[in-house]
Amino acid sequence: MSVRKGLSELLVKENLINLNQLDQARREQKNTGGRITAALVKLGFVQESELAEFLGQQYNIPTIDLNSFEVDPEAVKLVTKQICDKHCVIPVSKFEKNLVVAVSDPSNIYVKDDLQLLTRCKIDMVVAGESAIKAAIERNFAEGSAAYLEDIMSEMEDSQDSFDTAEGGGDVEIVDQEGVDADGPIVKFVNAMLSEAIKTRTSDIHIESYEKRFRIRFRIDGALYEKTQPPPGTAAAIVSRIKILSKLNIAEKRRPQDGRLKVKLKSGSEVDFRVSVLPTLFGEKVVMRILDKSNLQVDLAKLGMEPEELKAFTDALYLPQGMLLITGPTGSGKTTTIYSGLSELNTPKKNISTAEDPVEFNLDGINQVQVNAEIGFGFPEALRSFLRQDPEIIMVGEIRDLVTAEIAYKAASTGHLVVSTLHTNDASSTVSRLLDMGVAPYMVAEATSLVIAQRLVKRVCTACASDHKVAPEVLLDLGVPENELDQYNNLRRGEGCDRCNGTGLKGRVAIFEVMRMTAAVKEAVFQGASPLQLKRMAIEKDNMRTLRGSALMKLKKGLTTVEEVLNTSVRDDL
Repeated sequence: MSVRKGLSELLVKENLINLNQLDQARREQKNTGGRITAALVKLGFVQESELAEFLGQQYNIPTIDLNSFEVDPEAVKLVTKQICDKHCVIPVSKFEKNLVVAVSDPSNIYVKDDLQLLTRCKIDMVVAGESAIKAAIERNFAEGSAAYLEDIMSEMEDSQDSFDTAEGGGDVEIVDQEGVDADGPIVKFVNAMLSEAIKTRTSDIHIESYEKRFRIRFRIDGALYEKTQPPPGTAAAIVSRIKILSKLNIAEKRRPQDGRLKVKLKSGSEVDFRVSVLPTLFGEKVVMRILDKSNLQVDLAKLGMEPEELKAFTDALYLPQGMLLITGPTGSGKTTTIYSGLSELNTPKKNISTAEDPVEFNLDGINQVQVNAEIGFGFPEALRSFLRQDPEIIMVGEIRDLVTAEIAYKAASTGHLVVSTLHTNDASSTVSRLLDMGVAPYMVAEATSLVIAQRLVKRVCTACASDHKVAPEVLLDLGVPENELDQYNNLRRGEGCDRCNGTGLKGRVAIFEVMRMTAAVKEAVFQGASPLQLKRMAIEKDNMRTLRGSALMKLKKGLTTVEEVLNTSVRDDL
């Protein structure tokens, strides 16, 4: 008696179905090529849950509800999607050398032997419905999942010899979208990597080659995490695939290259990737910045500013002229702040022009210009052109030199609102940086209306947050005044969960230092005051909140942690 016949006769014997229904199911099975159990369920002769319960009782095996059970990703990695599809099984958990596998047909005596041989584990079976197993397979082997990447990497391991000998992945069929070999392991791997990066809200993908290994890291909420290590011999092919998608020269491996690619999601939305390729000692390093417009927050009210800071920012935006400077290191959220301000001003009555390097997001209604120093079209040239274009508002991506600074400040002094960025540590040191460039003190004092310094601190994960007590000594060391210690009673800390990858932190919020150029501050600039003197004056005369003070406000509200306060700001020893 065959295995399949044994199950069929068992169902008839126990009166779950009759012979006529069995014959109909066999005809259906023959037409569809599926399993007899699927045919029985499809024809409505048995319920899938009823069938699973019956099989569990007959074979003395527990049943499992895969719709409510969270499958262990480490267990899934032990098998390939092909094996799961072939036998209609999926591993659900692993403990030491024991692997629990959900099966739809426990009468199949071969599946246990195959899995035992493949995984080198003792197999314990549980019963689940066929459709539930198929759904679990699709979920856990979806593009970008750990098991999917592992599955593809096993394919790449098998083909590694051809990748090793391929000059730039020449033996791999990598063509542009019209004729892509979608089943090729390199194509599938790159697609999965981009998909996973978008789903995990990654800001940058780092693809790096070393002497004996090749790794891929994701930057999530400002921190780098190693995602996977593909076979070293696949490095050239993966980089070549990305270069082709980005319309870069795959034959050029000695010079840096910059490009861009666009990914269309199933939802219909599009995500841009800014691609930078850099030759290193053991191959080319690729960094891909993800520019997902759907994640761009351009609502002023949601920037994270305190009410008085937001008012100062809004007042400066609505001035008819002047210079508004946003400062901070790379990755501190300056672009979001600037775009939020420009979006606030973006009306049909305003002519807004921006000079950017590069243009990160497209903003409808704003004239955005990509500068290109290689052809002699840098920030100074763009600014000169803007002044002949009848603008009210000008945005300069970054003030890098004296020429750009002088043109920008002349524009700010002659009836234009100019918004720009600088790389400085805090608001007060921005003035010194401009003076060091050679900008005249009178111009800095008269034309500058507001300087904002900002950073991003990681948020406490709301899914696993709990109350947290911090010793008064620690708070005092952070700079909390002794008479305010009782205000720090709502501190929170994340315990670590699946949503935050066990870190206890998920997402980021900005902290700000907003320095208004009041009459007192302008007078101090004329007199050559130091950054420390300017900071003291802004705090004493205008109640400016420093970066550390802003970080402590976020701590007080339970939004961040003591460690994040220390990582993103310095104590104000004035």
